[in-house]
Amino acid sequence: MPLRLDIKRKLSSRSDRVKSVDIHPVEPWVLSAMYNGHVFLWNYNTQTLVKSFEVSDQPVRAGKFVPRKQWIVAGSDDMQIRVYNYNTMEKVKVFEAHSDYIRCLAVHGSQPLLLSSSDDMTIRLWDWEKQWMNTMTFEGHSHYVMMVAFNPRDTNTFASASLDRTIKVWGLNTLQPHFTLEGHEKGVNCVEYFSGGDRPYLVSGADDKTVKVWDFQTKQCVQTMEGHTHNVATVCCHPELPIIMSGSEDGTLKIWHATTYRLENTLTYAFERCWSIAALKGTNNVAIGYDEGTICIQMGNEDPMASMDAGGKVVLARHNEISTLDVKKLEGQEVNDGERLVLPAKELDVCEIYPQNLLHNSNGRFAVVTGDGEYIIYTALAWRKKSFGNALDFVWALDSGEYAVRENPASVKLFKNFKETRAFKPPFSADQIYGGALLGVRSGEVTFFYDWAECRLIRRIDAQPKEVKWSESGDLVCLSTDDSFYVLRYNKEVVAAAMESNEPVGEEGVEGAFELVHEIAEQIRTCIWVGDCLLYTNVAGRLNYTVGGEVITLQHLDRPLYIVGYLPKENRLYLIDRDYSIVSYSLLLSVLEYQTAVMRRDFEAAAQILPTVPQDQHNRIARFLETQGFKEEALAVATDPEHQFELAVSLQKLQVAYDITIANPSEPKWKQLGDLALLSGNLVLAEECLVRASDMPGLLLLYSSTGHAEGIEKLAELARKKGKLNIAFLCSFLRGNTEGCLQLLLGAGRAPEAAFLARTYLPSRQSDMVQLWRETLKEAAVNPKAAESIADPMDYPNLFEGLDYALKAEEWLKGHGLHEAPASVYLEHANDNESDLLEHMQMLATSAPAEPEPEPAAAPAPSLEAEPEPEPEEAFEDAEEAPSPAPAPAPAPAPAPAAAPAAVAAPTALSPEAEAAARAESAREARAELVALEAEAAVAQAEAVAAATAQKTAGGEAFARKLAAEDGYDAAYATALKKATAEAAVAKAEPSSDMLGGFMGKGKEMLSKAGEMTSEITWPEQTTPASKDSEEDFGFLGGVGGKGGKGGGIEGEQSPLSVIDAAGRFGGQGAGEGGGAADGEMSEMSSSRRDEGEGEMSLLQRLCEVAEGQA
Repeated sequence: MPLRLDIKRKLSSRSDRVKSVDIHPVEPWVLSAMYNGHVFLWNYNTQTLVKSFEVSDQPVRAGKFVPRKQWIVAGSDDMQIRVYNYNTMEKVKVFEAHSDYIRCLAVHGSQPLLLSSSDDMTIRLWDWEKQWMNTMTFEGHSHYVMMVAFNPRDTNTFASASLDRTIKVWGLNTLQPHFTLEGHEKGVNCVEYFSGGDRPYLVSGADDKTVKVWDFQTKQCVQTMEGHTHNVATVCCHPELPIIMSGSEDGTLKIWHATTYRLENTLTYAFERCWSIAALKGTNNVAIGYDEGTICIQMGNEDPMASMDAGGKVVLARHNEISTLDVKKLEGQEVNDGERLVLPAKELDVCEIYPQNLLHNSNGRFAVVTGDGEYIIYTALAWRKKSFGNALDFVWALDSGEYAVRENPASVKLFKNFKETRAFKPPFSADQIYGGALLGVRSGEVTFFYDWAECRLIRRIDAQPKEVKWSESGDLVCLSTDDSFYVLRYNKEVVAAAMESNEPVGEEGVEGAFELVHEIAEQIRTCIWVGDCLLYTNVAGRLNYTVGGEVITLQHLDRPLYIVGYLPKENRLYLIDRDYSIVSYSLLLSVLEYQTAVMRRDFEAAAQILPTVPQDQHNRIARFLETQGFKEEALAVATDPEHQFELAVSLQKLQVAYDITIANPSEPKWKQLGDLALLSGNLVLAEECLVRASDMPGLLLLYSSTGHAEGIEKLAELARKKGKLNIAFLCSFLRGNTEGCLQLLLGAGRAPEAAFLARTYLPSRQSDMVQLWRETLKEAAVNPKAAESIADPMDYPNLFEGLDYALKAEEWLKGHGLHEAPASVYLEHANDNESDLLEHMQMLATSAPAEPEPEPAAAPAPSLEAEPEPEPEEAFEDAEEAPSPAPAPAPAPAPAPAAAPAAVAAPTALSPEAEAAARAESAREARAELVALEAEAAVAQAEAVAAATAQKTAGGEAFARKLAAEDGYDAAYATALKKATAEAAVAKAEPSSDMLGGFMGKGKEMLSKAGEMTSEITWPEQTTPASKDSEEDFGFLGGVGGKGGKGGGIEGEQSPLSVIDAAGRFGGQGAGEGGGAADGEMSEMSSSRRDEGEGEMSLLQRLCEVAEGQA
């Protein structure tokens, strides 16, 4: 029967002609030496080009890896050998080796030697440790020497093939050949030694289209294999498989059986002529070089063939040799998980067939070896033949006495006690059969299960499994496919009832015979059942087991391992690698039984098994219980404090978690427990946990939420000591300790922020902070001018509006500090933060009784003729002056505490009526302020233009700038500047009444706009009659209107500066004879900006008088 070699293509890369190939023993690389002078390194796993070397502009006919030196050596038609480091791409050595084309290179397996053969008919030996010295030159061939090869059994000898039709065998200790083999009719192109078995054979291929096998001890030709239709260019004996491969210029690769010399297969890849073949010991990979590229294939199965019986005896099949070893001999010795077991192997037999499968039956009494289309059954103890026959597949039944064989795709035979009981012919082509509780037969992508007794169809399953593995009880079965595996439950009762009913079974079989337990998307390498637990290794390099769909990883593997068996008494699982080394891992049967009982929800049985589980395995049990949702039970079983804490937190058992954390304290645990306590409302436990965890943000949240004043103060000190200044600042600020906040900023070197804080909350410290800020900038030498540009509030009080009231507010706060109140009175204090402290300080100052002052003398009537217009510089200086000081320069003494009215003792002590009155007063002031500011803007424009025209100098510009800056109107400044510049350039005479009338018309427009703005504002409800407010606060407009009307002589019309509100609430009274007071008197404004000071005319008065004089 032919060898069953599954051939898989791993690499297919097209390129120029490839004259030589080689395989790296460690990396997944294939070397391709090409006719165009390049050398490529391909990764056959990823099918990508790894490296490329431009060796020569002549063909490279030979290339080899030197793995122990990280080199590649290449010989080319320029007669030179080049050596490269394939990691760094560095060229290590170049030397001229021959006087003609170099045909072949061979690297010694252990010594620093390299053989080269050439068309100059010589073979040369090079020693790279002697600077690549040519130590020996072998001469004797009379034609081109096409190939040389070291003997793997005796590395001091090598063979050479030449076109002189001979094969010579040489030794490294003599320059003369040991002997010559003759038999080919034409030139010999290739030669290779047998690498497997004990046979002293070598193989050659020649231009006579034949492949010959030689016994170099008897110097006779053992076999001649014919089949190629063109020159045989290369031959290769596989180091692992019993095959000989030959490549020819006819484009085919033929595979011959190494024992029977029968042609097993012919591979044609349509890459034209085949020039080189390389195989590597330890793998089934084969590299092939063609005219059109490189191909790498994998032949057969690389899985080691081993099987273990229930007593711990392991039978190994390597090549044709059968050996055994006993793992129980290590009983009593300490064995570490994953450690290679040193076990003496005993040779049992040399098998007549090449083993491709080895398997014990269920009770371990017999073992079967299959291969070459045959099977042989041995007794496991004495290893004697019990039965044999032809079989493509052989499977054991779950019953130890039954087995089945697939002789061909149309016939399956069943045996019991080594006697044929039934010949079963399925109604389809049988591609594979599976053993176990049922007989499985696969046809294509469908698998059929039959009973062993009568071969009746049980169930059809649409799956194409690589392996079918049954549990010992026959209740569970695993179907392993290429991308996942399925665990099915076999319902024996359902099948038995269907069989007893004698009803015909349909094409699908018995409904309900199988039930899907779970599917796991992992590719299984090998597997075994232990009870209801499936242990397996996957292609990802993990040793796992699954119970009830839950996958648990036992070990991460550093190389492919294959399960051999499990010994319950030893509680160890045994595995083997491709080098036939045995390793083991501990796996307690009691743990598996406990997990199985839990999955069955048999908690009584689980409770009985638990005491037998060692203490060091309880954590594994706890993890398993947690994944199954039994957290209470997991907490009771777990011994790891970390796992116990996780379970207690997930179950919200605060006390248990607290006790665990006390015993094994850590800040993350305390913080996690504190957060859980907060969520549970246990504030006392939360505070303790947060304190132990030093979780200052959490403590800040807790203390600020609960109003814990003492805690906030302690937290501020703790945060300051630990350098958490942001937390310390917030705590101090919450407690009203602004001085402490200031010191924190200073301690952190934040002088600018300290100055701004003092400006807002500690105005009495502003000067100190400004000085520190200046010193900081000067010390840092950043910008000395920036330091000088910072204004000190004490030197420039006019730049700091409301500074006096801020100082008074600070003093008031010193006597009215924070006062804690219970949460029950919150509504009474809800509006405390909405009051304006500075506003109340102003009201406190205005409501205090003022000292009587002497009534000033009446000011003379202003006149343009009597009082000349000041020079621009003088006007600028006058505008900068503050209001006239009081006669007594000494500061007023601080009022006694009793002098303050009781109604304003604190911002929160105002009655609702007083509060409403204060708001009405503020509304009146706002309305008057808005209208007055708009009016002054118009006046500023008109007066600036008039002054600029009269002076005809740039002084008008400075005056306009001062007026605009003083009133804070950028728009007024811009307009006045443009007008003044234009009029000063063209006007030659004194301002005319038409000019002033135009500017007064502009003032009317601005005042009308101001009236519209005030009418659109929603004012608070008045507490006093609106008409009285209008008369007191806006009566000055009537005075202006009257003055304008009388001065202008326009009877019955309003002055251009009078305004009538759209709502009729205020306005000028300029109809008739002037409406307002003849002298243009104005009512006193509540805003300080309406006062120009004693002895100084208001802008409105001056504008009116200018208008009269011009008229």
